[in-house]
Amino acid sequence: MVTRIQVSGDRPYDVLVGRDLAGELPSLIEGAAQVAVLFSAPLRDRAQLVAEAAGVPALLIEVPDAERGKTIEVAAMCWDKLGANNFTRTDAVVGVGGGAVTDLAGYVAASWLRGVRWVPCSTSLLGMVDAAVGGKTGVNIAAGKNLVGAFHPPAGVLCDLDALRTLPADDLLAGLAEVIKCGFIADPAILDLVENDPAGAVDPESPVLRELVERAIRVKAEVVSVDLKESGLREILNYGHTLGHAIEKREQYTWKHGHAVAVGLIFAAALSHLSGRLDAAAHARHRAILRQVGLPVSYSKDAWPDLLSAMRVDKKARAATLRFVVLDELAKPGILAGPDDALLERAYAEVAR
Repeated sequence: MVTRIQVSGDRPYDVLVGRDLAGELPSLIEGAAQVAVLFSAPLRDRAQLVAEAAGVPALLIEVPDAERGKTIEVAAMCWDKLGANNFTRTDAVVGVGGGAVTDLAGYVAASWLRGVRWVPCSTSLLGMVDAAVGGKTGVNIAAGKNLVGAFHPPAGVLCDLDALRTLPADDLLAGLAEVIKCGFIADPAILDLVENDPAGAVDPESPVLRELVERAIRVKAEVVSVDLKESGLREILNYGHTLGHAIEKREQYTWKHGHAVAVGLIFAAALSHLSGRLDAAAHARHRAILRQVGLPVSYSKDAWPDLLSAMRVDKKARAATLRFVVLDELAKPGILAGPDDALLERAYAEVAR
């Protein structure tokens, strides 16, 4: 059974959730004479399977694993290979992997000949519910994460749940942080599912995990359908991300994105509560549910100056004014702009305790 979740807008496409989805690729790249398949070494076998299913000649391009591959230098290597193989506007790029690989593949596609078709074949929980959906592509630079990129919607998204069977347990758990975020900002049923069956929430064979994947994708699909370029509503998807990205930068991207976001959720909840917007029960529920599944909820007390400095150059800042997504109540997000440093430090005390 394949679930199709539509992302509407100027360039609508479907997100397909199911098992054994490689056979869906040809319909998404129809008319292409060849396809480039970007992948990292651990996923060579799956990339080969996707390449064979494409139905056209495939150029396999191996890139460094995880965030190490998400750089301008790696993107330039991919462009050189596309040029050497005469890729035209009607050809396509496919990314097979987690969020880092699909972000890279999307950016390579967005910038090659000013935009060619691309398809993310997501193999991680984080990629399925976040990176692969929404058309945001990009790479990291020394100044920060995802500061160079483009909005370039894919031709379609393949979320093959079979790939989660071989995903390391820690990676699957990290992806759950983004799922839980969707529960807080839009769909509290997600929180109920995780709390009622935390084991099922991280079991690749569980119907609970499939429902969580589909619910989280629907949350993101509804948001990006009306706001592709983060000019308004889409900003709510950054709940927990401002501090999360700062942690990733301080750790030189050795922390998993989901782990950093989990800590960021604790900070965002504290900021919401301390600013008088979120009640104590909803505030406490953040720490409880993240602890229940084993996600991190704290970070170094001494890191605050570095983190504050990193947040000031976050891409969500406006005219040097810090902006945070906060909650007024469950499923009711809002924006807190320009909070004073004392409030931020009090909120961080909740993380550092």
